[in-house]
Amino acid sequence: MASYRFDVDEMTCGGCAARAQKAMAGVEGVTSAHINFADRTATVEGITGLESLIAAASTKAGYPASPIKAGGVAQERVDEAPALLRSTLIAGAITLPIFIVEMGGHVFPSVHHFIAQVIGMQDSWLIQFVLATLVLIGPGRRFYTKGIPALLRGAPDMNSLVVLGATAAWGYSTVATFRPQWLPDGTIAVYFEAAAVIVTLILLGRYLEARAKGRTGAAIKRLIGLRPDTAKVEREGALISVPLDKVVVGDVVHLAAGARVPVDGTLQRGTGFVDESMISGEPIPVEKTIGDALVAGTVNGTSALVFEARAVGSDTMLARIIAMVAEAQGARLPVQGLVNKITLWFVPAVMVIAAFTVVIWLVLGSLPQALVAGVSVLIIACPCAMGLATPTSIMVGTGRAAELGVLFRRGDALQALQGVDVVAFDKTGTLTIGAPVVVSNTLRTQDLAAVAGVEAASDHPLANAIVTLAGRHLPLATEVETIPGHGVQGVVEGRRIVIGNAAMMAWEGVTAQADVPAGQTPVMVAIDGKFAGTLGLSDAPKPTSKATVQAMKARGLEVVMVSGDTQEAAGALGDDLGIDHVIAGVLPDGKVDAVKELQTGGRKVAFVGDGINDAPALAVADVGIAMGTGTDVAVESADVVLVSGNPAGVAHAIEVSRRTLRNIWQNLGWAFGYNIILIPVAALGLLSPQLAALAMAASSVLVVVNALRLRWVKVAELEVSQ
Repeated sequence: MASYRFDVDEMTCGGCAARAQKAMAGVEGVTSAHINFADRTATVEGITGLESLIAAASTKAGYPASPIKAGGVAQERVDEAPALLRSTLIAGAITLPIFIVEMGGHVFPSVHHFIAQVIGMQDSWLIQFVLATLVLIGPGRRFYTKGIPALLRGAPDMNSLVVLGATAAWGYSTVATFRPQWLPDGTIAVYFEAAAVIVTLILLGRYLEARAKGRTGAAIKRLIGLRPDTAKVEREGALISVPLDKVVVGDVVHLAAGARVPVDGTLQRGTGFVDESMISGEPIPVEKTIGDALVAGTVNGTSALVFEARAVGSDTMLARIIAMVAEAQGARLPVQGLVNKITLWFVPAVMVIAAFTVVIWLVLGSLPQALVAGVSVLIIACPCAMGLATPTSIMVGTGRAAELGVLFRRGDALQALQGVDVVAFDKTGTLTIGAPVVVSNTLRTQDLAAVAGVEAASDHPLANAIVTLAGRHLPLATEVETIPGHGVQGVVEGRRIVIGNAAMMAWEGVTAQADVPAGQTPVMVAIDGKFAGTLGLSDAPKPTSKATVQAMKARGLEVVMVSGDTQEAAGALGDDLGIDHVIAGVLPDGKVDAVKELQTGGRKVAFVGDGINDAPALAVADVGIAMGTGTDVAVESADVVLVSGNPAGVAHAIEVSRRTLRNIWQNLGWAFGYNIILIPVAALGLLSPQLAALAMAASSVLVVVNALRLRWVKVAELEVSQ
C-alpha cells in the first residue's frame, strides 16, 4: 500500500471537495481518499503506482490535482486576497450607481420622480443594464468560468448557484427592458441591482474569507521560516555558501554566532549555548560541547560553532515536524465524513428547492415574487460554511498544538483524545527523567568530593549521578578498582574510599545503615574503614510530572502508572505524584494487557510512553502519546508526539483537542442551522437576494473567524507547574 498527497485546484465550496474526493476514491485500487477544503490538499491511500491515475481522475472531474512529493508540504499558493479585493472594489464602484438609482427610488419617492423626469425610466433601465452587464462579465466572470462547466458536468457547485441567481435576475430584467411585451401585465420590473449586488457581496465575502483562511496555515509557515536558505560548508579546502538542499550528510558546516542551525548534526569544534525553545519550549539556552547534537531550526548563541551534518532535507527533525503538522492539518476526522455526504447532495437539493419555490410562487403569487424568492434560495444556500467548518478548525488547532510542542501524527487522534477517560503513563523516561540522580545525601561536602573523584574513574551506572552532584572540580583518584555486584574503591589524597551496597560494607567489615526513603537505591560510603554516610539515588520525577497528574485529575480523568519497575519503586513514585492506581512489574506484553484491562467497560484510554518496550501499548491504546525524546519505534507507534518530552504536553494536547472539537461543533451548528433557518425564510419571500448574498458571505467568514480563535489558546491557561 502507498500514501499519496496532492494539491487540488478549482475547489470553491464543500460540494467541490466532496466531488473531487469521490472522483479520487473511484480510481481502481484506491482504498480511501480525503480532501481538505481549507488548504486544498488531498490524501489518498491505495496500491502503488496510482499517482498519475488519481491526478487524472480529479482533473477530469474539474479539479486539477498535482502530486506533493514524499515528506513535502502543500505548495505555497498565490494569495487570492489582493485580486479579490481589486475585483470587489471594481464591482462595488460599478454597482453603487445602480443601487442608488433603483433602491433610492423605492425608499424615497422624490428620487424616483426625479429620475423619471430627468433621465426617464427606460433610459434609467438601459444604464442599469449596461452597468450590471459590466459587473457580470468583468468581476463576476470568475463565477461563470467555473459555475457553467460544473453545471454542464451535472455537478453544480457554489459558483453554479451564483450564476443561476445572478443570471435569473439579470435575464428577467433584460427582458423587461427590451421586450416588455413578453411579460404579463403588472409584472414588468427590473432587478439589475440584485444581480450586481449579489456578485459584489459574494466577492466581498470571498475576500474576507481568503484573508481569514490565509491565517490558518500560519503554523506551517512559521515552521518553514525556521529553516535558513543557505549553509556554509567546507568543500575542497574552501568555505562556501550552498543552498540548503545541496548540503549532504558528512558535510562540515560552519555556524556563525546568532545564526539558525541549517541541518541536524554533531558539534565538532567550539562550545556555546543554543536556543532550542522551538523544540523544547524552554526559553533558557542549552549549553553545547563537543559531541552534542544540534537540531535544524534552533538558534546559535554568541559563539561560532563547527559541526558535522548528520541528517539533511526531509530527514531533519524540523522537516519531520513540518511533515507531521501538514499531515495532521489534512487529517479527516470521523465527523467530517457526515459533512462530506451532506455537501455532495446539498447543491442539487437547493436547486430543486429553488425550482419548487418558483413554481409555488407562480401559482400563488406573481412572476416577480417567484423570481425574487427563487434567486434568494439559490444565493442563501451556499455550502461554503459547511465545507470550511471542520478543516479550518483542524488546521488552526493542530497548528497551535505544534506551537505548544504537541504533534498530532494521526488526525483522528485529535477527536479521540478529547473523549478519553483514562490517561496511563509509563514510568521511566516519561514521568521520570530516565537517569538516576542523587535525591538524598548524608555525606559531608569534602567527603562527597572524594567519593565523586573515585566514581569519576568508574563505569558504574550510578557513577555519573554522583559526579554530577559534586560538580566539576574533583580530586584525582588512584588505585580505583570495581568489585562486581558490590561497588568500587580507590584512594583519594591518601584516604581509602569504599563505595557500594550493604554486601560491600560487610566485606570491608564496616557497620553501615542504609537510611534512605522507600524507593531509593542506597549507596553507602566508608572512608578509612569507618562509615561516612549514605547517598540515596532514584530516577527522579520530571519537574512538571506531579502538576501534570493533578491537572489530569482536575479534568476528571483517571490517572494510572504502568511500569516494569518493582512495586516498591513504582509505588513510591505513585505516592509522590498523587497517582492512585499503579500497575508495576509488567513486561512489554504485560503493558498491553494492562491497557486492555483499563479499556473494559468501553472506557477510552490514552497511553503515554517513550521506549521500545512501550510501542505495543502505544499501538493498542485508543490514543498513543509518545515522548519526542524517546525511541523512533515509540514515536512511530504513537498517534500524538510530545516534541520536548515534557509530560505537561499531555495537558496541552487534551486541552487543544477539547477546544478544537468544541470549535468544530460550533462551526457545524452555525453552518447547518443557518441553512435550515434561512432557506425557508428565503423561500417564503421574506429575504431579498441582496440580503441573502450578504448573509451567505457572513456565514463563511464567521466560521473561519471562529476557528481562528484557536490560535490564541494561551499556554498560561494550560501550563502546569510544580
